[in-house]
Amino acid sequence: MLVRQTRHDTCYSPRHLSAIADEYDKISAYSPTGILAMNSTNQEKLLTQAELLCQQRNVRLTPQRLEVLRLMTEQPGAISAYDLLDLLRVAEPQAKPPTVYRALDFLLEQGFIHRIESANSYVLCHHFEQPMHTSALFICDRCRQVTERTTEGVEETLQKLALESGFVLRHSVVEAHGLCSACVEIEACNHQHSCHHDHSIVIKKK
Repeated sequence: MLVRQTRHDTCYSPRHLSAIADEYDKISAYSPTGILAMNSTNQEKLLTQAELLCQQRNVRLTPQRLEVLRLMTEQPGAISAYDLLDLLRVAEPQAKPPTVYRALDFLLEQGFIHRIESANSYVLCHHFEQPMHTSALFICDRCRQVTERTTEGVEETLQKLALESGFVLRHSVVEAHGLCSACVEIEACNHQHSCHHDHSIVIKKK
């Protein structure tokens, strides 16, 4: 398990945070596995919300940064920087690795995405309207699905440990590896030749 701290200095009034959260609730829809399901209408609303947040924070969401964020909203799970670069080159053939990394650094700083340190990949944050939240990322070692959850209990523990160390906690991400519910079912299946499961994926041994 990996815990990472990410700095985020933006402050909002409770009324502003509540308004943003209400809007986010309207555009977010979770599948039973926890992956954000997003149609084109919801995607546009999410991107508009990101633009609003950047205006409030007085930072620039350039066209390239916005395009990388748009590509992130289309991903069902985590994606590497180089896979993002391949997607970006569809619209911008001249795009280079630094282009993607600069955009990702900006999106990370704004709390719009998370970096999965253990997999060197990135995933859309499902709660970027809450800059101080603690995220728990559950990473399936079989299908690579990433499920994000917020957990107040973990946040309280981290806050206590930080206080005892004289550390100012701004933002935290917890990474946990294992199997998602679908892969648990597949791994327990003993009828590979007659079932409907996909047994083609093998867990990478560590």
